Amino acid sequence: MPSESGSFLKGVILGGVFCLILALLGTFSPEIQFRSDDHHHLHHHLKPLSREELQKLTVAQMSKVTQQVRVYCLIMVTPKILVHWATANETWSKHCDRSAFYSSESAKALEAIDLQEKNEWTRLRKAITHAYDSAGGIRWFFVARPTTFAIIENLKYLVLVKDSSQPFYIGHVQKSGDLEYVEYESGIVLSYEAVRRLVEVFKDESKCPERGHAIWTLSEEKQLATCLRYAGVFAENGEDEKGKELFNKKSVNTLISDSMSQNPSDVVEACCSDMAITFTGMSQSQMQVMMYGVYRLRPYGHNFHDSLTFLPPKDSDND
Repeated sequence: MPSESGSFLKGVILGGVFCLILALLGTFSPEIQFRSDDHHHLHHHLKPLSREELQKLTVAQMSKVTQQVRVYCLIMVTPKILVHWATANETWSKHCDRSAFYSSESAKALEAIDLQEKNEWTRLRKAITHAYDSAGGIRWFFVARPTTFAIIENLKYLVLVKDSSQPFYIGHVQKSGDLEYVEYESGIVLSYEAVRRLVEVFKDESKCPERGHAIWTLSEEKQLATCLRYAGVFAENGEDEKGKELFNKKSVNTLISDSMSQNPSDVVEACCSDMAITFTGMSQSQMQVMMYGVYRLRPYGHNFHDSLTFLPPKDSDND
């Protein structure tokens, strides 16, 4: 009898502990908690040079910086979105100094780097590592999905005088708990130093696990932000000099429709920045129209008074 009562008591205790663990997990929020002394690193609002600041640069300085700012575009694709993949390949990606499509599997129709990986976070890690190893002299990286339309020249203008040897992580910043992250859908900009640190922290499974955590899974944009934060890199929101977003999480159509209903007396001014870098959720036809409007349509005889010229990549066939 004593042994039976002892076994019963052990069972009660173990059962109670198990229930307590389940209760704790039920109220657990899967956000990474950081030390309070990290808060002085919270993102700030990153803006391009103003017209006045740009005019202070000499001709030699402007020529030098425009030649130095080169962008490697990482476009994450799957065969399921072949139409968007093909459209991105035919349109805005041609304006990248180098572009690579990273796929979950091989596709006969279009050229891509087959990472043979279904897990989106693991595939993103592999793509970033590959781009870092293949970058050569390119010092800026742009990560996007093929449903995003990007104006690469405006991206270059944003980072024109930014030092790529400093850790930059730029885009449309969102907040979840105490974690600030750049939204994946509207594109992510990383400097060479940010990627270098990221690739290093990839090697530390305790801080940046390849397969996520055992109990919960964060979205890849939050996992990226978490790993970057461990590397001392923090999200920065891209804005123009008026505070308008440069990385848009909506399509142009949606932004204009919203502005028409909310600001009918000043639709254009209330809609979008003149220096917008990305628009998101674009259909194939919308991306083709954007290409026409951004790069092909020009009022004859009008001078835009641009002080800088970003030359296309050598031997490219972009617009």
